[in-house]
Amino acid sequence: MSALSAARAALRVYAVGAAVVLAQLLRRCLGGFAEPVFPAQPERVAVVTGGTDGIGFATAKCLAKLGMHVIIVGNNDAKALEVVRKIKEETLNDKVEFLYCDLASMRSVRQFVQKFKMKNIPLHVLVNNAGVMMVPERSTEDGFEEHFGVNYLGHFLLTNLLLDTLKASGSPGRSARVVTVSSATHYVGELNLDDLQSRSGYSAHGAYAQSKLALVLFTYRLQALLAGAGSHVTANVADPGVVNTDLYRHVFWGTGLMKKIFGWWFSKTPEEGSWTSVYAAVSPALEGVGGRYLYNEKETRSLAITYDRKLQRQLWARSCRLTGTADVTQDALSG
Repeated sequence: MSALSAARAALRVYAVGAAVVLAQLLRRCLGGFAEPVFPAQPERVAVVTGGTDGIGFATAKCLAKLGMHVIIVGNNDAKALEVVRKIKEETLNDKVEFLYCDLASMRSVRQFVQKFKMKNIPLHVLVNNAGVMMVPERSTEDGFEEHFGVNYLGHFLLTNLLLDTLKASGSPGRSARVVTVSSATHYVGELNLDDLQSRSGYSAHGAYAQSKLALVLFTYRLQALLAGAGSHVTANVADPGVVNTDLYRHVFWGTGLMKKIFGWWFSKTPEEGSWTSVYAAVSPALEGVGGRYLYNEKETRSLAITYDRKLQRQLWARSCRLTGTADVTQDALSG
């Protein structure tokens, strides 16, 4: 990728970010974000990736507060102990635990699924939340560009390996749910099926936007497969907005400085950022409803190309090959 193309990708990402920030600032001035009221969720189990920090932590805590058995997934064992203790203490819910999984490793994802299934418990909600943002060029254990490998392929494999458990856990009028966190940067993302690993030239901004676009396409394809098989599982996308977390540590220094000084004003708190994910996970209004892009707890339109079914199918097939997963979705969901 030429310097000009990289600069163009960065400008597009910062432009969409600025638009979101302005909208959030306006809303903050007009009264702010009102916390939704969510129904209790006893006897339900949730898995939240990236649950030790930021939006993931807030999501896990909110679900635990609603009475769910929450399994936090992450790659920081040391921090997880304190996180689990804190959530248990603040929610008075003892059914909070941690399982290790490094989404940058397909081997680790498979090991996590194996450990989870050994528990012989249902799975009602899977929140694909973890991610990296605008990191320097580097590869995962499997040789994937890090944004595409962690944000997208790790969650693609994880979801596919848990589909049988999700299907078994869903029931009429009480569907299991897959919630995948994307962002407004998908609106400026470009998916290059011939160079998903950004090998022809690297732009951290372009790679991040592509991973978030891929997550939306993946969710819509997953929902189509689930619905086609008559499964009691739904899949939706949650867009948290611009949230004041450490995820922005790799952004342009000027943006980072502005965030440190004014972030409390124009950014959402992690709790506010988690509400759309929680809404997608538990709201009665979304019972049996999938294939939606949700922002501020409301449905909105995603980028036009995300509704391209041919592109959805192409990305799905390519992802199966990259993760070494047979495209057995129909078999896993049939019956």
